[in-house]
Amino acid sequence: MNIRKTKDLLMKNSIFGIAGFNIIIVFLIFFFVFTNSMKFFTSFPIGNFFLGKEWISLSDKYGLLPLFMGSFWVTLVALGISVPLSIITAIYIAEYASSKTRERLKVLIETMAALPSVVLGYIGLYVLSNPIKEFFGLNTGLTALTGGILLAFMSIPTMVSISDDSIRALDNSYKEASLALGANKLETIIKIILPAAFPGIFAGIMLGFGRIIGETMTVLMVTGNAPILDSGILSPVRTLTATIAAEMGEVVQGSTHYYSLFAVALILFAISFATNTIADHFIHKSRKTMGK
Repeated sequence: MNIRKTKDLLMKNSIFGIAGFNIIIVFLIFFFVFTNSMKFFTSFPIGNFFLGKEWISLSDKYGLLPLFMGSFWVTLVALGISVPLSIITAIYIAEYASSKTRERLKVLIETMAALPSVVLGYIGLYVLSNPIKEFFGLNTGLTALTGGILLAFMSIPTMVSISDDSIRALDNSYKEASLALGANKLETIIKIILPAAFPGIFAGIMLGFGRIIGETMTVLMVTGNAPILDSGILSPVRTLTATIAAEMGEVVQGSTHYYSLFAVALILFAISFATNTIADHFIHKSRKTMGK
């Protein structure tokens, strides 16, 4: 066996070992969360957890619905802002921007992605919350709307990057055929390019959704941390992730409260797994559309 084949075999086995190690780590994390969650359900009715309307740990009330609704409102606001902005930005970068403008926008988007979530939390606390409070006449500016705006800002880089790649990866024959038949550029984008790139765009939206639902620090700082079921976008809320971050540091280890936080983490794990599975499905579908 020559040196080249030996190096190739060594590299192949190294990559296989690293990939296998990562899979084992993910499995062990899941196993740890799952086993601790099951300890919670042995002492607390599963129906009261999923359908419970109150989360008051001091009274041993661990209802998931207020936390779920908090995550729902924040995610709804974030997706409502980020999805249209991301698609429009991706279309501009891919179809209208010059090469120099495209490079500058790419750098700006990468910079947005690199901002630490705690910095955005401070911006939400000291810059965004007061205008929201005064504009809507609220008692506090720490609401689902404040958190949703910041999470939209955090998810836009992911959505724009993947949507831009999907649009630019399309074969030029799509565009040329449409223009040759008499369609203008806007009609070509709306009726040809966007439908053809939809699987990739949707995959970007799903990955952005995963970023939104899994964010912790920003929502912990700006959403008010009130586990209220009867809430809305202008109310203080508490999300699933914020509950774990706020309570895990002070909870008595081995108590029902301690294990209840693992049950919340299991729900988040399931949501993240489903989101990534759907995104992966559409990424593969997008590659087939592009003939890759």
